[in-house]
Amino acid sequence: MTATHNLPVFSLHRGSLPMLISIPHLGTRIPDDIAATMSPVAARTDDCDWHLDRLYAFAKRMGASILTPIYARYVIDLNRPPDGANLYPGQDTTGLLPVDTFDKEPLYRDGHLPDDAEAARRRDAYWKPYHEALQGELAALKAKHGNVLLWEAHSIRSQVPRFFDGRLPDFNFGTSNGASAVEGLAETLANIVNGHGGYTAVANGRFKGGYITRHYGQPAQNVHAIQLELSQITYMQEQMPYAYGEVLAAKVEPLLETLVKTALERVVAA
Repeated sequence: MTATHNLPVFSLHRGSLPMLISIPHLGTRIPDDIAATMSPVAARTDDCDWHLDRLYAFAKRMGASILTPIYARYVIDLNRPPDGANLYPGQDTTGLLPVDTFDKEPLYRDGHLPDDAEAARRRDAYWKPYHEALQGELAALKAKHGNVLLWEAHSIRSQVPRFFDGRLPDFNFGTSNGASAVEGLAETLANIVNGHGGYTAVANGRFKGGYITRHYGQPAQNVHAIQLELSQITYMQEQMPYAYGEVLAAKVEPLLETLVKTALERVVAA
């Protein structure tokens, strides 16, 4: 449960519902030994999925289990395969140990890129404990309830030219093209958003779900995983200081709650 410096690497709140919300890019901390090798840019943790614990506070009140990391994705990306394989072959993406920001700014000082030994150390210290906690909680919920919903909560700036052209839809649902959850779940949720009228949505578009969704989403084994990549423009300021948008969030939160409840109902009934 801890890294080599004996600090917790994740926080797990156990709830009463058959639902686990994982927020693997919420962390902002960078250990001093790693920070010493990094550029000043890294300290900003620009590519964090800011404030999602706050935005999903309703789910905790509902009774969902919530898993969040302490450390930033710049330390290690918890939503990448342990071997660092590209989840979107042929497309640009950041890796297991990111070496640059979404805007391609270098994260490390010259001559200080992490080597294979450092990658292995970080896998053991940060990646493995998070995934062991995730796997353990899914197993416990499955044993208690049967079917389980794993909701992968993510967010990203509405415009990142490195990864996609133009502005991203507001709600991007991914179920690995339907393989990670009950049939039609992503499409059902996208239809709810588009029917709402205030936001745009797409199912299995640019973001189809990362490693966690693809690896743990096993409908035949009663674990249904869906990723929501939410455009940050819907609930926060997309530039520093990345402030939470109280008015924006108040508008989007009821819709988000409807989506989570709908997904849980579909999974329980599967």
